[in-house]
Amino acid sequence: MSLFLIVALPFLGALLPGLMNSAGRQACAGITFVVSLSAFIGLLTNAPAVLAGEVVTVGVDWLPILGLNFNLMLDGLGFFFALLILGIGLLIIAYARFYLSRDDNMGEFFTYLLLFQGAMVGIVLSDNILLLLVFWELTSLSSFLLIGYWKHLPEGRQGARMALTVTGMGGLAMIGGMLILGQIAGSYDLSVILQNRELIQESPLYLPALLLILLGCFTKSAQFPFHFWLPHAMAAPTPVSAYLHSATMVKAGIFLMARMWPVLSGTPEWIAIVTTAGLITMVLGAVIALFKHDLKALLAFSTVSHLGLITMLLGTSTAFGAMAAMFHILNHATFKAALFMSAGIVDHETHTRDIRKLGGLRHLMPITFVIATLGALSMAGIPLLNGFLSKEMMLEEVYRTELFGSVWLVPGLAVLGSLFSAAYCFRLIAHTFLGPKRDDYPATPHDPGAGLWMPPAILVVLVVVIGVAPFVAEPFIKTVTASVLGGVVDVPKAYFKIWHGLVPALYMSVIATVGGLIVLAIFNPLLKGWDAAPRPEAKVIFEGLVEAIVALSQRLVRPLHDGSFTRYSLFAAVAIVGAGIYAWMTGTVGEATRTMQPAGIVPIAGWLMLVAAAIAMVFLHRNRLLALILMGICGLMVSVGFVYFSAPDLAMTQFTVEAVTIILLLLALNFLPNRSPIESSAFQRSRDIAVAVVGGLSTFALTYHYLLRDAVQPTISAFHVENSYKGGGGTNMVNVILVDFRGFDTYGEIIVLGIAALLIYALTESLLGGPVRARLLNRKPDQPRAGDMHPMMMVVLTRVMMPIVMLVGFYIFLRGHNEPGGGFIAGLVVSIGVVMQYMASGFNWTTARLRYPYHGVIGAGVLIAGLTGIGSWFVSKPFLTSDFTYVRIPPFNEFELATAAFFDLGVFLAVVGAVMLALESLSRLARRQQMPDAEHPMDIDPSREDIPSSMTAKGEL
Repeated sequence: MSLFLIVALPFLGALLPGLMNSAGRQACAGITFVVSLSAFIGLLTNAPAVLAGEVVTVGVDWLPILGLNFNLMLDGLGFFFALLILGIGLLIIAYARFYLSRDDNMGEFFTYLLLFQGAMVGIVLSDNILLLLVFWELTSLSSFLLIGYWKHLPEGRQGARMALTVTGMGGLAMIGGMLILGQIAGSYDLSVILQNRELIQESPLYLPALLLILLGCFTKSAQFPFHFWLPHAMAAPTPVSAYLHSATMVKAGIFLMARMWPVLSGTPEWIAIVTTAGLITMVLGAVIALFKHDLKALLAFSTVSHLGLITMLLGTSTAFGAMAAMFHILNHATFKAALFMSAGIVDHETHTRDIRKLGGLRHLMPITFVIATLGALSMAGIPLLNGFLSKEMMLEEVYRTELFGSVWLVPGLAVLGSLFSAAYCFRLIAHTFLGPKRDDYPATPHDPGAGLWMPPAILVVLVVVIGVAPFVAEPFIKTVTASVLGGVVDVPKAYFKIWHGLVPALYMSVIATVGGLIVLAIFNPLLKGWDAAPRPEAKVIFEGLVEAIVALSQRLVRPLHDGSFTRYSLFAAVAIVGAGIYAWMTGTVGEATRTMQPAGIVPIAGWLMLVAAAIAMVFLHRNRLLALILMGICGLMVSVGFVYFSAPDLAMTQFTVEAVTIILLLLALNFLPNRSPIESSAFQRSRDIAVAVVGGLSTFALTYHYLLRDAVQPTISAFHVENSYKGGGGTNMVNVILVDFRGFDTYGEIIVLGIAALLIYALTESLLGGPVRARLLNRKPDQPRAGDMHPMMMVVLTRVMMPIVMLVGFYIFLRGHNEPGGGFIAGLVVSIGVVMQYMASGFNWTTARLRYPYHGVIGAGVLIAGLTGIGSWFVSKPFLTSDFTYVRIPPFNEFELATAAFFDLGVFLAVVGAVMLALESLSRLARRQQMPDAEHPMDIDPSREDIPSSMTAKGEL
């Protein structure tokens, strides 16, 4: 299966759980499982090539000018992590089906899960660091949704915000590091970067790049001092915790360190920073985990500790350390996912995770006891389980590792961390499952159905199989290690086996295990000392730091951003004019190369009308209706100016925009006083006039001097003239620019336009759903209203105009690629025609005949435009690259077919939907309680015998 499809399947599948939600929990979980299973099977189809040492690559140019290419690479390392993400993901989906309650929205949960899964798969398969960064940030966003899934829990919301803040800040730092790395290597493709070890490490920018990248990795993988966010993420549902802690998000930083190992490792800076951070995290996480009473909190800090162990192994910069790290990633994923799911079972059945309220569960939950005990013993490093093997390899590596000139520092701290690790594992078993049965459990404990215990049981089987027969995993781990090493050094020839003889690692392991038992025996005195000892609380420090930053930001921002647009525009105008005057006084201006052309009577008259309207606007703007009329005059004169300067596209756009805008503003004036109050002093008005005059004169001077001289640099218009027809298939350069050369800008603009319309709709809904609704409906007009609100002449005229307007709009749309017109103008023209129906027959009568909601029209437009752009990928062209051809269908003449027409259709629909949704929203606000809804298109119709009640009440008939 193509790597593109493997990455795309979870994202595409994320659309399905929400659609299947109404079909039931089984269908919702089933479709999610099928999506992940399909991606998993697709991954396995590439296994023969990967296990043979090959690297599977695919790629298309996305934004080649920026170096952002959609390149994917599947080697041993990527295959390993993708296997964990998708394989454990399948078990998590099955487990979540039975764990989540009926009150939980399963469709929402699985949608978030698939988005997160797709982002993680994208990270491990990316062959472009910019693409990797895109997926990296997607994991932060989707994990935020997963951690905060239980929105009713304050700790869930807090944990989600903390995770997003910490990992988001690290992600920003990593963006900088990756950009530096790409600049050093001369490419943003990983396959190129990984071949330039010497170039990167000899660069003076190596250290800044290293620090920024490690900052991103440490925040993602909860390394000291950023370890505090991960335990607070345990507020998420247990399936999320099991997935994040075992195979996905927290392993993203580990993956990136392993991926960058060939080019970043081996330097004194790497060894000192990575090894030290890993060691501190390993020991600190293990010590804190021992004294946690919440099962998930204990496991969360144990994850922090084991991530530190893996980080330390990568920091040693040896081939054996890298191999031990890869082996422990596999082992940790199996026993940690099983343990989290076991903790979820205990919580699910006993309604508590507090170890102090548990104990004796082996008698009541024997299946869960076996699963959890085997997982915990593996985590403690007990023989015949897989955790023992990787722990032994870790101890063997640290025994010969020297740090800061000491040969005992790393081995001593590693043994200490292993000792506390064994201690909290033994405590988990003893205090949760051993001991006598209790009679005060919050709920009656019992083993759940197979739906809950089967997924962790499958993982525990792997724990035992690898522990008893490590040779099963050896070839695969060595293949993965070869990808990590990248040819810098050879893969170690060490064999995976249970007994290595009486070696130092064995003695260190015995010390850690026996020490763990001793610590458990004296746990109660240690707990009293721990509770009594003063210690910093990371969460309190983090929240205090956030509050301090917010307070400082408010002190800086509030004096500058006080909500006064006049103040903002004043500062902006003064700054721009000041910069312009400085440039004028210190720069040079060349001799004029052109002469002034004579101005005719008509242009001068139009200019005088425009100036008169603008000046009148200054003095009469407090009358809002008059100001709107004057603004319309200014817009109309600008349109005439466009016509005079041979810019018909701009003229048509300006004219139609003016028409629509005037109508919308007239509706908005319904809710405003007739006159604007005087809010500024005489001094402020004088100051504003002075700034405006200086700004206007400066703009005039700049324009005047620019028009009399040739451009300093060649203009881009020559490129458009040359390539408009050849590249875009159209002779109307304005339209070709909009739908081809700058189609991405246009795509963004219609999205923004749609969002603006949706926001207007949302504000309207909030107003109509709140206390303001009564005031809006019961307000009384300040002047008498016409009894004939929907006159017959206007209704007839608009009905006659409607097909004509539609035909004109259709004609303007079709001719836009070669003549003035296009989707934007056509959309505005059609909108005007529809608006006239609302004006003639009223909101209710027109809305009742609406077949398609305007929300859907906006969505359809954006979707059509986006799919048109995506279509170019299938012919290996960048997004939104258009194509065209000429066809002849008898009896018609030859005509052009261009893919840009589909994009223009999307623009057309988005414009129509946005304009009409905004109009409809304001129209709903304009309704009044005392005015009945119109039942007919016109109030007075000679063919009807009924008489409008509003007119009989006035005695007019």
